[in-house]
Amino acid sequence: MSERARLDHLYVHESVENVIPPEAFVEAFDDLDVPVDLVGDGETYDETDAVATYVPRPEFLDAGWVHCIRAGYDEFDTAAYESAGVPLTNSTGIHDTTVSEVAIGYMVSFARLHHVYRDNQNERNWYTPEYDRPFTVENERICVVGLGTIGRGIAERADALGMDVVGIRRSDEPVPGVSEIFDPSNLRDAIGDARFVALALPHTPETEGLIGEPEFEAMREDAYLINVARGPLVDEAALVRALETDAIAGAGLDVFETEPLPDDSPLWDFEDVIISPHKGSATNRYHLDIAELVTENVERYQAADPLRNRVA
Repeated sequence: MSERARLDHLYVHESVENVIPPEAFVEAFDDLDVPVDLVGDGETYDETDAVATYVPRPEFLDAGWVHCIRAGYDEFDTAAYESAGVPLTNSTGIHDTTVSEVAIGYMVSFARLHHVYRDNQNERNWYTPEYDRPFTVENERICVVGLGTIGRGIAERADALGMDVVGIRRSDEPVPGVSEIFDPSNLRDAIGDARFVALALPHTPETEGLIGEPEFEAMREDAYLINVARGPLVDEAALVRALETDAIAGAGLDVFETEPLPDDSPLWDFEDVIISPHKGSATNRYHLDIAELVTENVERYQAADPLRNRVA
């Protein structure tokens, strides 16, 4: 990287409270060799400052380096950062365990009816399903669409459960636990034989609306869609129609086109739709996971080494 000033300060913007406790996040940097302070809007920055934030602010373009604590950085104007010469990094690569566990949880619940039993428990109803309804995930096929950090995490855990794992990615390089890799152009063929279709792709112009009516028609009637990636990857109107017509069996959704999910969304009303509020990465040590990544990049920045997860 080009020559640059050393960092004298790391600022944590108060917006991180959207996903992690700010004070605990600041404390996680106790051993850092630069001071760390929690700040709000209106702060001024220069090239000796770094900022860790959840949201973009114009004044961050005056800093030496900005870290988005999210994996998704859609709201950040990458062109502006490149023009200003300010490195922008994100928090991808740390969600393989947290988010993939949510995906696995959805699948096990659909197979063994945990969500249905809990619904009936709330009504004090001793519910007994039809004999042929429960199944095991073992030997069922899952198609993981996108084999980055999260996709590989899902594949690894699904393979450990004895599932038949196939995946979609541009490269045909082998991935541990994945028996077959399809090119994205063969999406419908890849998902056609899967009991579960798990989305693990970023939101880009190319992936927006990736799963729509043609894809739901290609899926099995007993298949489940799992979306722990980004809401806009799925055409929600098409998803609702697929659920209403029993074109697919259900969906596990942690992300949506509009968040929070509107009260009048039909998705709330399907028994075999499990909804979580975009908390796939939420654990009691998430702030430590992010702090570890930021600390590594502080060290890289001070050594003038390439930053991990640089997106602009």
